[in-house]
Amino acid sequence: MGDFISFLSQNLADFWTYTGFYNATPGHIIMILVGLIFIYLAIAKEFEPMLLIPIGFGILIGNIPFNMDAGLQVGIYEENSVLNILYGGVKSGWYPPLIFLGIGAMTDFSALISNPKLLLIGAAAQFGIFGAYMIALAMGFDPMQAAAIGIIGGADGPTAIFLSSKLAPNLMGAIAVSAYSYMALVPVIQPPIMRLLTNKKERLIKMKAPRAVSHTEKVIFPIVGLLLTCFLVPSGLPLLGMLFFGNLLKESGVTRRLAETARGPLIDTITILLGVTVGASTQASEFLTLDSVKIFALGALSFVIATASGIIFVKIFNLFLKKDNKINPLIGNSGVSAVPDSARISQSVGLEYDPTNYLLMHAMGPNVAGVIGSAVAAGILLGFLI
Repeated sequence: MGDFISFLSQNLADFWTYTGFYNATPGHIIMILVGLIFIYLAIAKEFEPMLLIPIGFGILIGNIPFNMDAGLQVGIYEENSVLNILYGGVKSGWYPPLIFLGIGAMTDFSALISNPKLLLIGAAAQFGIFGAYMIALAMGFDPMQAAAIGIIGGADGPTAIFLSSKLAPNLMGAIAVSAYSYMALVPVIQPPIMRLLTNKKERLIKMKAPRAVSHTEKVIFPIVGLLLTCFLVPSGLPLLGMLFFGNLLKESGVTRRLAETARGPLIDTITILLGVTVGASTQASEFLTLDSVKIFALGALSFVIATASGIIFVKIFNLFLKKDNKINPLIGNSGVSAVPDSARISQSVGLEYDPTNYLLMHAMGPNVAGVIGSAVAAGILLGFLI
């Protein structure tokens, strides 16, 4: 009987060493709280729930403590574990192009086609990327790491993951979570900057209604867009190619089933896998570092610079436009590629000052231009640094 009790107690003691309670560290608790905050913001505040719930739950999954020496093969960084295999789509950079395929299939470029000068606003907002890149260099990050951090300013999670997987894989978790966090916080971050940088007269500017765009123009746009951007920046082909291909599926009118698959089941599946695995990559031992804190600070700064750059560009551009062609600076914020949230913010802030001034269709022009701009910026950085 004594031997049996001894055997049982030994087995229970061994079992205890495998539990999360035994292996938990303060870092695990901190990251679990972060994951719970993400889930709370998604459900209670409705901040990008399609992104924050998968990422938040992924953070919980990635920070369940376990004995690293037990050979359980359950961690995301353990070779051949299920999570590690799913994470391969992030590490190898093939989730982001599939996301771009879906984005292309759900995006209407009519606002941009009808008023091409709005493309300049999307381009101006990319200054946040290059501004953050220079600041990151000054803070001691090497050029590849600085470029991967700077892309957060584009407010484009898939592009940030794609670029960091190529340039700074060791920082990818922090960069991805930072990018998606600031995408979700667009309604919080942008309005104060918009009000600070504009006056009442500018906020009341009414823009001409966009002209009707023909079906032929919509079909030609993705073909011309692909050729122009990828001849200029071939390294952006994986993202830009899939973006314009998805848009052609939508606009051709003869591949409706393919377009519906790309913008529906496909993008939803990839978003789930991307969100959960990115969240799970934030294991406390890998994530809670000084570099992660710096990345979050630089990400916020780059996002602020991008928003301000778009607004200031419009104000300067208006100096050269006739009175009836002026652009409302409140759409300058939509140059960042958080589609369509930035455009919705332009609309909501504009309606605060004039309930009859509908800016959404105008704001969608620079908004979709920002998607193209961030992919081009990523291609430029990739081309120069690899």
